Amino acid sequence: MNNQSTVPQSVNSKPPMKMAAEALSHLLSQAHAVTEIELVATQEALGRVLAQDLLSQVDVPPMDNTQMDGYAVRVSDIQKIGCSLKIAQRIPAGHLGKKLEPGTVARIFTGATIPEGADAVVMQEVCELNGDHVTIQELPEKGQWIRLQGEDLRAGQVCLTKGSFLRPQELGVAASAGYAQLPVYRKIKVAAFFTGDELTLPGNPLKPGGIYNSNRDTLLACIRALGCEATDLGIVPDTLEATRDALRRASIGHDLIITSGGVSVGEEDHIKPAVSAEGRLDMWQIAIKPGKPLAFGAIQQKDATKDQAETWFMGLPGNPVSSYVTFLLFVRPFITKLQGRTNQVTSAIMMRADFDWLKADRRNEFLRVRMNQQGGLDLFPNQSSGVLTSASWADGLVDNPAAQTIKKGDLVKYLPFSGMF
Repeated sequence: MNNQSTVPQSVNSKPPMKMAAEALSHLLSQAHAVTEIELVATQEALGRVLAQDLLSQVDVPPMDNTQMDGYAVRVSDIQKIGCSLKIAQRIPAGHLGKKLEPGTVARIFTGATIPEGADAVVMQEVCELNGDHVTIQELPEKGQWIRLQGEDLRAGQVCLTKGSFLRPQELGVAASAGYAQLPVYRKIKVAAFFTGDELTLPGNPLKPGGIYNSNRDTLLACIRALGCEATDLGIVPDTLEATRDALRRASIGHDLIITSGGVSVGEEDHIKPAVSAEGRLDMWQIAIKPGKPLAFGAIQQKDATKDQAETWFMGLPGNPVSSYVTFLLFVRPFITKLQGRTNQVTSAIMMRADFDWLKADRRNEFLRVRMNQQGGLDLFPNQSSGVLTSASWADGLVDNPAAQTIKKGDLVKYLPFSGMF
């Protein structure tokens, strides 16, 4: 929530379409990260955002240890292949051995501490066991198969930085550094509702002229996949008063309101006048395809405890692919900025197009594509904004600039879905 927006008050004049990069830059300039910090168990921190730099509490690993099952040896004792040495001790993981005397080896198991005097490990696959002796079938080099103390992290070293999105691997790093609890920013709270008298919830019979509401499940899943708390306010009737009432209710206790549908300029599209009446509105149309209509603004909260406070608002188009793509391109980065994440924008990868796209558009196009086994990108044949199966089939988008065609073999900017959640 923020009351320092520079969103203009006037919405009487129709602004020119914004380019995608311009619109995103404007959105990110408005968003400010939440400041409230919570301490949560490391195992409960998946999908949260780290609020402070973490310094490792220990060396990782805390001692020299073996990477392999095998034999800890003195390299100087093995002058030729076929050398036979006595097994003087056995060291499982979690146990300490004795000093390794010259002319002997220690049977050792993965993760076990290297005994004093040993300077290499010979893996068991190149050794032959003969009673209490072992024959070494390779000449070891000093340090082989030994993980040195602190080679991953040193005590006091930054192991995770503020603003990191905590995935399973980050939780593993935190645990290895000795953390049972992590300081994270509080979760962003997002309310969503969906406009359209034609919408029907799955599980109910379709009424004449009705369609099932796919945007509800898609967008709520997107919100939750980003680690946010999602409040579903359901389907709102296509009336101005119902839309205004939904905005007022959604503004309380939330950082952001997301809607789908009703952001065009028809007589039954009530988002624009409703937001204007309850708050203020900025961006209206973005020069992209799919997803041209996009509303951004803020709703003034009416509760007395938070005088003049505002809740951000983003209105997405109703076509299912348009709604999904605009969420990925604009809502997702906005939310990640609110969350305090370090990186908000997904980096494009230059890849080879294995298709032709000869219909240049005046808008920046985002085409649904999928990587193929030849290392290129295939295009879904139907790029209509109503064909949601194209997004399910695809594993990313091609960011195709305005007025540009694509021929097989061209390098294009590929935005993988996997980098967006």
